[in-house]
Amino acid sequence: MKNKVILLILDGLGYSYARKLMGNLEGWVDSGEATLWKGQSVLPSVSGPCYASIHTGLTPQDHGVTSNYHQGKLEDADIFSAVKAAGGTTAAVAHSFFSDYFQASPFEHLRDMEVDDINRPIQHARFYTMAGENKAQPATPSDIDLFWQMSLLIQRHQPDYFLFHSSTLDSLGHHYGFDSIEIDKNCYTIDAALGDFIPRWQEQGYDVIVTADHGQSARGHHGGTEDIMRDIPIYYFANPNNPIQGPEKDYVIAQTALAPSILQRMGIAIPESMQTKPVWN
Repeated sequence: MKNKVILLILDGLGYSYARKLMGNLEGWVDSGEATLWKGQSVLPSVSGPCYASIHTGLTPQDHGVTSNYHQGKLEDADIFSAVKAAGGTTAAVAHSFFSDYFQASPFEHLRDMEVDDINRPIQHARFYTMAGENKAQPATPSDIDLFWQMSLLIQRHQPDYFLFHSSTLDSLGHHYGFDSIEIDKNCYTIDAALGDFIPRWQEQGYDVIVTADHGQSARGHHGGTEDIMRDIPIYYFANPNNPIQGPEKDYVIAQTALAPSILQRMGIAIPESMQTKPVWN
């Protein structure tokens, strides 16, 4: 592989809130150690459709996931299948939707919550479901625990592509509104943890991309067309030994460009189904 890549999706973290609340990430942008672009989610700006678009490079109207009620493995090529086909190793710590879309459907707890199988699309995986979620108990795993779980999988398997997905901010935003003290405190917790983990992952040879699936309104809604629902951050921490060449900083990256761009950075052939032009080398 030309480069190994970690993609972190912080669910619901819109562009404007990331710029205000993620001090470590913004500090690295200021120092020149990371590059930031604004991205724009697909429509509808809902988790399931965005997860599928991020990994297939297709719009919801093409890949068929048009709501969070979709169930079923997708037939289109995606990052995981492309990396595996090229002889690479894949891994994930993420919500079970990713297992359902890219691994096997329906999601079966005993079969799919923990995976170490080189024959599967996501070869090393730990999935969670958030079953029983409510305002009193958001049922989101500790992000710091998930970061350590991810680091253990990296230590054991050195995957070429690693997906990390956290549902915390999206869940709290729905219950309390994104313009809330609960969001402020949890952004601080995640940002502080990333201050420790990103340098660790870079030392292990990874490019690290931090983004979101969609944004969220102050009162905790998304799905529509407003900028606050669609604008997302894309922070890129390139391997210092292989700097990235990307578009101008004011360029707005379409969410469908992420899959082909990640594969190009990894030196993997881009499937014909991914029609959006890559934005970096």
